[in-house]
Amino acid sequence: MEAFQGRVAMVTGGASGIGQAAAHAFAARGAIVVVLDLDIDQGEATCGAIREGGGSAHFQHCDITREEDVAAAVAFCVDELGRLDMAFNNAGTPGKPGLLEHCDLRDFEAVLRVNVLGTFLCMKHELQHMASVGSGSIVNTSSLAGLGGAPHMPSYVASKHAVTGLTRAAALDYAHRGVRVNAICPGVVDTPMLDAWTRDNPNSRRLLDHAGPMSRPAQPEEIVALAVWLCSDEASFVTGTAVPIDGGTSASVGL
Repeated sequence: MEAFQGRVAMVTGGASGIGQAAAHAFAARGAIVVVLDLDIDQGEATCGAIREGGGSAHFQHCDITREEDVAAAVAFCVDELGRLDMAFNNAGTPGKPGLLEHCDLRDFEAVLRVNVLGTFLCMKHELQHMASVGSGSIVNTSSLAGLGGAPHMPSYVASKHAVTGLTRAAALDYAHRGVRVNAICPGVVDTPMLDAWTRDNPNSRRLLDHAGPMSRPAQPEEIVALAVWLCSDEASFVTGTAVPIDGGTSASVGL
């Protein structure tokens, strides 16, 4: 299946977890993939694995909180590869768990800087190009916590609500210019980020491993399937959505 043949897809946080799975999925459908990440070794390894499998991939070292890094990555896509058709803004951080009253200001700001400012900067430069050519699709990784709440994660919840809001605002502003903007809202996903977040709390990990009606976390590939579909021509009339993908959890709480 090569539905994206000749198109360029940019994936942030593409060195591991959901982003890595997305890079492979876009490449498997024929896209030229540009992987953005801070982890040079893992990013290069991801691109190398894609190329070994017959796909096309390029790594760009990028801190999404630095506008010059983001601008350079988008410029690479446009100037070196000739286009930017799809962007999956997936990079993010969960922050430290705890009650709001104990949340350190620097930790709170750090989460918002990555999840909100980073997503904003990516969208800003992606939209500048896509709007100028009259086509493109952007998918942001929000969270189920960006539609409702989650205990002991005040900074993460606040940041993901902001990502959902940015998605909807941009969708309204750019629909008439040919650019679609959507968000995916995963529940619990079995990724290295989940491992790191629960490393010091085995009880939390056991609970999350059996969370929701399906009693299991999602695999990254299951989440990526939705993001890839939203970027495809099959979703040509879909914009401004924030789609839960959570094994039925939101059905039970009425989100």
